[in-house]
Amino acid sequence: MKTTFVTTMAVLFLLLNSTILQAQTTEQKLNQIELMKQLLGTWKTEFSNGNSMVLDFTPFGNAMVGKVKSTSNGVTKDVILEIWGFDEKNDKIIVAEVFNNTPVMEIDVLWFSSKNIIEGVMQKDISNPEIKYKIEIKSPDTFLMITKENNSTPSIITWNREKK
Repeated sequence: MKTTFVTTMAVLFLLLNSTILQAQTTEQKLNQIELMKQLLGTWKTEFSNGNSMVLDFTPFGNAMVGKVKSTSNGVTKDVILEIWGFDEKNDKIIVAEVFNNTPVMEIDVLWFSSKNIIEGVMQKDISNPEIKYKIEIKSPDTFLMITKENNSTPSIITWNREKK
């Protein structure tokens, strides 16, 4: 009787501890597609020298299309077209960018590391990134785009949602 009680307690102890350990190590997978939708809409950033950028994201199925327009004193200088899609196998967001002033195309790999943080690198140097991106969604109407090249001081741009 005493042996059965001790054995039962030992089994219960192991079950409880394994459940607790499993709960601590199981990380909930973030829904990259749903989180990406936080960026839908029109965003603007202004620089002190009369330059500004407008970023407009529109939905395209479960993906989105972005158009970035850079202006200087009201004159359009550059336009970038972005297509944001999801790579299910790697659980990453892939961004393809084409520029109006060069035939070069850029591919970026992004992922939400939390509900309000997007991290990313250029695909060409994913194994040893020189430039790292981070988007920090501060509120539904503001996000920061932080770019860091190697060990340099990060560049931080604040984007604000445009009200229609």
